[in-house]
Amino acid sequence: MARDGTVSSVHVDLPAAVTVVTRFAPSPTGELHLGHAYSARIAWGRAREAGGRFLLRIEDIDIRRSRREFEAAILDDLRWLGLGWDGTVRRQSEHFADYGRALDALDARGLIYPCFCTRADIAAATDAPHGPDGPLYPGTCRPLPREERRARLAAGEEHCLRLDAARAAAEAGPYAFADETHGRIEGRPLLFGDVVLARKDTPTSYHLSVTVDDHLQGVTLVTRGEDLLPSTHVHVLLQRLLGYATPAYAHHRLLTDPAGRRFAKRDRSLALRSLRESGKTADEILALVGGS
Repeated sequence: MARDGTVSSVHVDLPAAVTVVTRFAPSPTGELHLGHAYSARIAWGRAREAGGRFLLRIEDIDIRRSRREFEAAILDDLRWLGLGWDGTVRRQSEHFADYGRALDALDARGLIYPCFCTRADIAAATDAPHGPDGPLYPGTCRPLPREERRARLAAGEEHCLRLDAARAAAEAGPYAFADETHGRIEGRPLLFGDVVLARKDTPTSYHLSVTVDDHLQGVTLVTRGEDLLPSTHVHVLLQRLLGYATPAYAHHRLLTDPAGRRFAKRDRSLALRSLRESGKTADEILALVGGS
C-alpha cells in the first residue's frame, strides 16, 4: 500500500530465462479476509503477467486448528475471485516425509539438537536477548552430552528439535537475498537464535516446511506480507544449508483498517464469505484490494 493509502503492485524483475512461479499459501484455520485477497491477487498477477505459474499451497501443519471446511472455503473464495491456480493443491500435512528428510540431512551434519525445555523454563531465562518472536532461546540443551540426549529421548521426554544457529551460520557462511522493496539484504542467521524446526506433536515447523515446499515446487518469486520479512533470514539460511536455490522476494505492505489495525481472521466483517453474503461482487472485492 502506498503512503497515500492506495494499493501498489509488487514487481520484481527476474532474469529472462527464469520462469516466474509464485504461490499463495494460506493456513486453513479460518476464513480468508481482504488481506488474503490482496496477497493472493499480487501472487496471481505476477505469475499471469509473466506467463508463469501460480501455485496454491495449504499450510495445514497445525493439525489441531486446521479444518477441512476452512480449506474448502479457501478454494471456493479463490475461484469466486477468479484467481485460478495451476496444478494440484499441495497440502503440507501430506508431506511430512519431505520435511523429515530435510531434518535428517541437517542432523547428519550436527546442525540440530533436541531441546527438552518447557515454555516456563524458557520464560524464566529473563536475561535472554529478544528476537522478532520474543526472547531468544538461551541454549540450555545445546551442550547436553550425547548420552544424556539419547537417554531422555528413549524415555519419551517431550522435546522439540532446534537449529544450532551459530554452527549453521558458520557452515553456511555470509549470505544475502534480494527483496523488491528493500533491495539487497544481508543475511542475519542469528536473528531468531536456535529456532525450532520440529516438535514431537508436529514433525516440522513453518520455517522448515515453507523452505522445503518452495524448493520442491520450484517457486522463483515469493510474494508475501512484510511481517514475514524477518523470517526470510531463516529461510535463506536453511536454503544454503540444504543446497536449495534462493528465490526472489517481494514483501508487500499489509492492508489495514481505517484505525491502522491489520486485518485478522477473527474480524468476521472483513471475511470474504461475509462480504459475499452482504452482496459484494468479486470485481468490487478486487477493486478494494487494488485489482480489477
